[in-house]
Amino acid sequence: MKTNARTAALPTLLLLIGPAFILFTMLVVVPVVQAAVYSLYRWNGMGPLTAFRGLQNFVTLFTNATFQKAVWHNVLIVIVSLGIEIPLALGLALIIGRSDFPLAVFFRTFFFLPYVLSEVITGVLWQFIYHPQYGLVKAIVSFISPSAPSPVLLGNPHITLWVIMIVIVWKYFGFHMTILIAGLQDIPEELREAARIDGASNGQVNRYITIPLLRTTLQISVFFSIIGSFQVFDVVWAMGKGDPVNAAETMVTYLYKFGIQRLNIGLGSAVAVTIFAVCLVFSVFYQRTLMREER
Repeated sequence: MKTNARTAALPTLLLLIGPAFILFTMLVVVPVVQAAVYSLYRWNGMGPLTAFRGLQNFVTLFTNATFQKAVWHNVLIVIVSLGIEIPLALGLALIIGRSDFPLAVFFRTFFFLPYVLSEVITGVLWQFIYHPQYGLVKAIVSFISPSAPSPVLLGNPHITLWVIMIVIVWKYFGFHMTILIAGLQDIPEELREAARIDGASNGQVNRYITIPLLRTTLQISVFFSIIGSFQVFDVVWAMGKGDPVNAAETMVTYLYKFGIQRLNIGLGSAVAVTIFAVCLVFSVFYQRTLMREER
Protein backbone atom coordinates (compact mmCIF):
# COMPACT_ATOMS: atom_id res chain seq x y z
CA MET A 1 0.00 0.00 0.00
CA LYS A 2 2.83 2.38 0.85
CA THR A 3 4.52 1.66 -2.49
CA ASN A 4 1.30 2.36 -4.38
CA ALA A 5 0.79 5.62 -2.48
CA ARG A 6 4.32 6.75 -3.32
CA THR A 7 3.86 5.82 -6.97
CA ALA A 8 0.59 7.75 -7.10
CA ALA A 9 2.23 10.80 -5.53
CA LEU A 10 5.17 10.79 -7.97
CA PRO A 11 3.43 12.75 -10.77
CA THR A 12 2.36 15.42 -8.30
CA LEU A 13 5.90 15.60 -6.92
CA LEU A 14 7.37 15.97 -10.41
CA LEU A 15 4.81 18.64 -11.25
CA LEU A 16 5.77 20.66 -8.21
CA ILE A 17 9.54 20.19 -8.38
CA GLY A 18 9.93 20.00 -12.16
CA PRO A 19 9.71 23.72 -13.06
CA ALA A 20 12.10 24.73 -10.28
CA PHE A 21 14.51 21.96 -11.23
CA ILE A 22 14.46 23.02 -14.89
CA LEU A 23 15.13 26.66 -13.98
CA PHE A 24 17.92 25.65 -11.60
CA THR A 25 19.51 23.52 -14.29
CA MET A 26 19.29 26.24 -16.95
CA LEU A 27 20.38 29.15 -14.76
CA VAL A 28 22.93 27.47 -12.47
CA VAL A 29 24.12 24.03 -13.59
CA VAL A 30 24.52 24.78 -17.31
CA PRO A 31 26.43 28.09 -16.80
CA VAL A 32 28.77 26.44 -14.29
CA VAL A 33 29.53 23.58 -16.69
CA GLN A 34 30.03 26.04 -19.57
CA ALA A 35 32.43 28.15 -17.48
CA ALA A 36 34.37 25.02 -16.52
CA VAL A 37 34.71 24.08 -20.20
CA TYR A 38 35.66 27.60 -21.34
CA SER A 39 38.33 27.82 -18.63
CA LEU A 40 40.28 25.09 -20.42
CA TYR A 41 40.59 27.07 -23.67
CA ARG A 42 42.00 30.30 -24.98
CA TRP A 43 38.86 31.87 -26.37
CA ASN A 44 37.67 35.40 -27.06
CA GLY A 45 33.98 34.55 -27.11
CA MET A 46 33.74 34.29 -30.90
CA GLY A 47 34.10 31.23 -33.05
CA PRO A 48 34.59 27.62 -32.01
CA LEU A 49 36.66 26.36 -29.10
CA THR A 50 39.92 25.23 -30.70
CA ALA A 51 42.89 26.49 -28.63
CA PHE A 52 42.89 23.98 -25.80
CA ARG A 53 45.12 25.06 -22.90
CA GLY A 54 44.23 22.63 -20.16
CA LEU A 55 44.95 24.16 -16.75
CA GLN A 56 47.22 26.88 -18.13
CA ASN A 57 44.58 29.56 -17.53
CA PHE A 58 44.57 28.67 -13.85
CA VAL A 59 48.39 28.70 -13.71
CA THR A 60 48.39 32.15 -15.32
CA LEU A 61 45.70 33.30 -12.93
CA PHE A 62 47.33 32.21 -9.68
CA THR A 63 50.72 33.59 -10.68
CA ASN A 64 49.27 36.97 -11.62
CA ALA A 65 50.13 39.68 -9.06
CA THR A 66 46.92 41.62 -9.71
CA PHE A 67 44.74 38.57 -9.08
CA GLN A 68 46.68 37.76 -5.91
CA LYS A 69 46.01 41.31 -4.76
CA ALA A 70 42.31 40.88 -5.61
CA VAL A 71 42.13 37.69 -3.53
CA TRP A 72 43.76 39.48 -0.59
CA HIS A 73 41.26 42.32 -0.91
CA ASN A 74 38.38 39.84 -0.71
CA VAL A 75 39.96 38.33 2.41
CA LEU A 76 40.19 41.82 3.94
CA ILE A 77 36.52 42.41 3.16
CA VAL A 78 35.68 39.14 4.95
CA ILE A 79 37.72 40.23 7.98
CA VAL A 80 36.04 43.64 8.11
CA SER A 81 32.61 42.07 7.68
CA LEU A 82 33.18 39.66 10.56
CA GLY A 83 35.04 42.14 12.75
CA ILE A 84 32.89 45.26 12.27
CA GLU A 85 29.72 44.56 10.31
CA ILE A 86 28.43 41.58 12.32
CA PRO A 87 29.30 43.02 15.79
CA LEU A 88 27.68 46.34 14.81
CA ALA A 89 24.56 44.53 13.63
CA LEU A 90 24.49 42.43 16.81
CA GLY A 91 24.89 45.46 19.08
CA LEU A 92 22.09 47.36 17.37
CA ALA A 93 19.87 44.27 17.33
CA LEU A 94 20.29 43.86 21.09
CA ILE A 95 19.31 47.50 21.61
CA ILE A 96 16.55 47.95 19.04
CA GLY A 97 15.20 44.43 19.42
CA ARG A 98 14.07 45.08 22.98
CA SER A 99 10.29 45.19 23.33
CA ASP A 100 10.47 48.34 25.47
CA PHE A 101 12.73 50.30 23.11
CA PRO A 102 10.97 53.51 21.94
CA LEU A 103 10.54 54.03 18.17
CA ALA A 104 11.86 50.52 17.53
CA VAL A 105 10.04 50.18 14.19
CA PHE A 106 11.40 53.53 12.98
CA PHE A 107 15.01 52.65 13.80
CA ARG A 108 14.72 49.17 12.29
CA THR A 109 13.44 50.69 9.06
CA PHE A 110 16.05 53.46 9.15
CA PHE A 111 18.99 51.06 9.48
CA PHE A 112 17.54 48.60 6.96
CA LEU A 113 17.00 51.23 4.23
CA PRO A 114 20.60 51.15 2.86
CA TYR A 115 20.16 47.46 2.05
CA VAL A 116 17.08 48.26 -0.03
CA LEU A 117 19.14 50.51 -2.33
CA SER A 118 20.74 48.77 -5.29
CA GLU A 119 24.50 48.36 -5.23
CA VAL A 120 24.97 50.69 -8.22
CA ILE A 121 22.88 53.45 -6.67
CA THR A 122 24.82 53.02 -3.43
CA GLY A 123 28.13 53.34 -5.26
CA VAL A 124 27.08 56.45 -7.17
CA LEU A 125 25.64 58.03 -4.01
CA TRP A 126 28.87 57.54 -2.08
CA GLN A 127 30.88 58.80 -5.03
CA PHE A 128 29.14 62.14 -4.50
CA ILE A 129 29.70 61.93 -0.74
CA TYR A 130 33.44 61.32 -1.27
CA HIS A 131 33.83 63.85 -4.09
CA PRO A 132 36.89 66.03 -3.32
CA GLN A 133 35.25 69.29 -4.47
CA TYR A 134 31.57 69.26 -3.53
CA GLY A 135 31.05 66.08 -1.52
CA LEU A 136 29.73 65.77 2.02
CA VAL A 137 33.15 64.76 3.36
CA LYS A 138 34.67 67.90 1.79
CA ALA A 139 31.96 70.05 3.42
CA ILE A 140 32.61 68.51 6.85
CA VAL A 141 36.38 68.96 6.55
CA SER A 142 35.95 72.56 5.39
CA PHE A 143 33.61 73.28 8.31
CA ILE A 144 36.10 71.91 10.82
CA SER A 145 39.20 73.37 9.16
CA PRO A 146 38.56 75.82 6.28
CA SER A 147 42.24 75.81 5.25
CA ALA A 148 42.52 72.01 5.05
CA PRO A 149 43.13 70.52 1.57
CA SER A 150 40.36 68.64 -0.21
CA PRO A 151 40.41 64.96 0.79
CA VAL A 152 40.92 62.69 -2.23
CA LEU A 153 39.54 59.44 -0.86
CA LEU A 154 38.76 57.41 -3.98
CA GLY A 155 41.86 58.63 -5.78
CA ASN A 156 44.34 57.62 -3.09
CA PRO A 157 45.47 54.00 -3.62
CA HIS A 158 46.46 53.66 0.05
CA ILE A 159 42.95 54.25 1.42
CA THR A 160 40.58 53.56 -1.49
CA LEU A 161 39.77 50.02 -0.40
CA TRP A 162 39.13 51.12 3.18
CA VAL A 163 36.70 53.89 2.27
CA ILE A 164 34.85 51.43 0.03
CA MET A 165 34.66 49.03 2.97
CA ILE A 166 32.89 51.78 4.92
CA VAL A 167 30.24 51.79 2.20
CA ILE A 168 29.96 47.98 2.27
CA VAL A 169 29.47 47.98 6.06
CA TRP A 170 26.95 50.85 5.81
CA LYS A 171 24.93 49.02 3.19
CA TYR A 172 24.81 45.50 4.61
CA PHE A 173 24.87 45.77 8.41
CA GLY A 174 21.13 46.55 8.43
CA PHE A 175 20.42 43.26 6.67
CA HIS A 176 22.29 41.30 9.34
CA MET A 177 20.66 43.39 12.07
CA THR A 178 17.24 42.39 10.75
CA ILE A 179 18.19 38.71 10.72
CA LEU A 180 19.42 38.94 14.31
CA ILE A 181 16.29 40.79 15.46
CA ALA A 182 14.23 37.97 13.95
CA GLY A 183 16.33 35.53 15.96
CA LEU A 184 15.79 37.56 19.12
CA GLN A 185 12.04 37.27 18.71
CA ASP A 186 12.34 33.47 18.93
CA ILE A 187 13.98 33.67 22.37
CA PRO A 188 11.38 33.40 25.16
CA GLU A 189 11.24 36.63 27.11
CA GLU A 190 10.58 34.61 30.26
CA LEU A 191 14.19 33.40 30.30
CA ARG A 192 15.57 36.92 30.36
CA GLU A 193 12.98 38.09 32.87
CA ALA A 194 13.88 35.22 35.19
CA ALA A 195 17.55 36.15 34.97
CA ARG A 196 16.77 39.78 35.82
CA ILE A 197 14.68 38.69 38.80
CA ASP A 198 17.68 36.69 40.01
CA GLY A 199 19.75 39.87 39.91
CA ALA A 200 21.44 39.66 36.52
CA SER A 201 22.23 42.94 34.78
CA ASN A 202 21.32 43.59 31.14
CA GLY A 203 24.91 42.91 30.14
CA GLN A 204 24.92 39.57 31.93
CA VAL A 205 21.56 38.64 30.41
CA ASN A 206 22.91 39.36 26.93
CA ARG A 207 26.20 37.57 27.58
CA TYR A 208 24.92 34.39 29.21
CA ILE A 209 21.41 34.00 27.77
CA THR A 210 20.64 36.09 24.69
CA ILE A 211 23.84 35.72 22.65
CA PRO A 212 24.25 31.95 23.30
CA LEU A 213 20.65 31.41 22.19
CA LEU A 214 21.36 33.52 19.10
CA ARG A 215 24.18 31.23 18.04
CA THR A 216 22.31 29.59 15.16
CA THR A 217 21.10 32.93 13.81
CA LEU A 218 24.62 34.36 14.12
CA GLN A 219 26.01 31.41 12.19
CA ILE A 220 23.55 32.05 9.36
CA SER A 221 24.46 35.74 9.34
CA VAL A 222 28.18 34.93 9.28
CA PHE A 223 27.61 32.51 6.41
CA PHE A 224 25.84 35.16 4.32
CA SER A 225 28.53 37.70 5.17
CA ILE A 226 31.45 35.51 4.07
CA ILE A 227 29.82 34.28 0.86
CA GLY A 228 28.78 37.84 -0.02
CA SER A 229 32.29 39.15 0.63
CA PHE A 230 33.71 36.88 -2.06
CA GLN A 231 31.12 38.12 -4.56
CA VAL A 232 31.43 41.90 -4.07
CA PHE A 233 31.27 43.65 -7.43
CA ASP A 234 28.64 46.32 -8.04
CA VAL A 235 29.59 48.71 -5.25
CA VAL A 236 33.31 48.50 -6.05
CA TRP A 237 32.75 48.87 -9.78
CA ALA A 238 30.42 51.85 -9.38
CA MET A 239 32.97 53.60 -7.16
CA GLY A 240 35.96 53.37 -9.47
CA LYS A 241 36.17 49.95 -11.14
CA GLY A 242 38.76 48.72 -8.66
CA ASP A 243 41.16 51.57 -9.42
CA PRO A 244 43.41 53.50 -8.95
CA VAL A 245 46.15 51.00 -9.93
CA ASN A 246 44.00 48.04 -8.84
CA ALA A 247 43.95 49.35 -5.25
CA ALA A 248 40.38 48.10 -4.72
CA GLU A 249 40.38 45.16 -7.13
CA THR A 250 38.28 42.15 -6.13
CA MET A 251 38.02 38.76 -7.77
CA VAL A 252 34.79 39.65 -9.55
CA THR A 253 36.03 43.04 -10.80
CA TYR A 254 39.16 41.25 -12.02
CA LEU A 255 36.94 38.76 -13.85
CA TYR A 256 35.00 41.52 -15.59
CA LYS A 257 37.98 43.75 -16.35
CA PHE A 258 40.48 41.15 -17.53
CA GLY A 259 38.05 38.52 -18.77
CA ILE A 260 35.00 40.22 -20.28
CA GLN A 261 36.27 43.66 -21.31
CA ARG A 262 39.50 42.30 -22.81
CA LEU A 263 37.69 39.38 -24.47
CA ASN A 264 39.75 36.77 -22.65
CA ILE A 265 36.80 34.54 -21.90
CA GLY A 266 38.99 31.56 -21.01
CA LEU A 267 40.81 33.45 -18.25
CA GLY A 268 37.57 35.05 -17.05
CA SER A 269 35.94 31.63 -16.85
CA ALA A 270 38.89 30.39 -14.80
CA VAL A 271 38.22 33.22 -12.34
CA ALA A 272 34.52 32.31 -12.24
CA VAL A 273 35.33 28.65 -11.60
CA THR A 274 37.74 29.67 -8.82
CA ILE A 275 35.12 31.83 -7.10
CA PHE A 276 32.53 29.07 -7.44
CA ALA A 277 34.94 26.48 -6.01
CA VAL A 278 35.85 28.70 -3.05
CA CYS A 279 32.19 29.38 -2.22
CA LEU A 280 31.22 25.72 -2.70
CA VAL A 281 34.03 24.35 -0.54
CA PHE A 282 33.35 26.88 2.19
CA SER A 283 29.59 26.22 2.07
CA VAL A 284 30.03 22.45 2.34
CA PHE A 285 32.59 22.80 5.14
CA TYR A 286 30.42 25.29 7.03
CA GLN A 287 27.29 23.19 6.72
CA ARG A 288 28.99 19.92 7.63
CA THR A 289 30.91 21.24 10.64
CA LEU A 290 29.52 24.30 12.40
CA MET A 291 25.89 24.02 11.35
CA ARG A 292 25.72 20.24 11.84
CA GLU A 293 27.38 20.60 15.24
CA GLU A 294 24.76 23.18 16.20
CA ARG A 295 21.92 20.90 15.12
